[in-house]
Amino acid sequence: MRIETVLGDITKQDVDVVVNAANSSLLGGGGVDGAIHAAAGPRLLDACRELRADRLPDGLPVGHAVATDGFDLPARWVVHTVGPNWHAGERDTPALAACFLASLEVAVDLGAHSIAFPAISAGAYGWDVEEVADVAVHSVRAWQAGTDQDRGPDGRPHGIALVHFVLFSPQALAAFDRALAA
Repeated sequence: MRIETVLGDITKQDVDVVVNAANSSLLGGGGVDGAIHAAAGPRLLDACRELRADRLPDGLPVGHAVATDGFDLPARWVVHTVGPNWHAGERDTPALAACFLASLEVAVDLGAHSIAFPAISAGAYGWDVEEVADVAVHSVRAWQAGTDQDRGPDGRPHGIALVHFVLFSPQALAAFDRALAA
């Protein structure tokens, strides 16, 4: 599995899955969430409303993940996850790690081979981007170590082959590059 960092717009990534740093309502918001909803078009909001009505009447809990189609995005799917909100006292590092791990598991269940993550919880939720980078990279590497032996019937590895961390600023990019180099 390749792990790369990219400075740019997550809504323009040519990957199977983009991860949405959603709020628990799944009904859109600001930052990454708002950008993904805007780029995916109104059918994404309709799909999220269906999830709320059918499976998630109380919203999506922190550290969990759920998928919808990508609609007007280049990505086939959106995996929504809710990061912990530092400002609300949600300062549990394992909860942040769970966002990355749950998103990877949902992506594999979808049959995805590539995934793009934002810096979950580093924006409006107030987590330090250095800590988010460390947790994100450690989580993805730990998940990778646990899945390296997974092989399909043809003997070739299956699952996620590419992880992009798509960062919104040069400072965030530098933090993720440092975490990857460690």
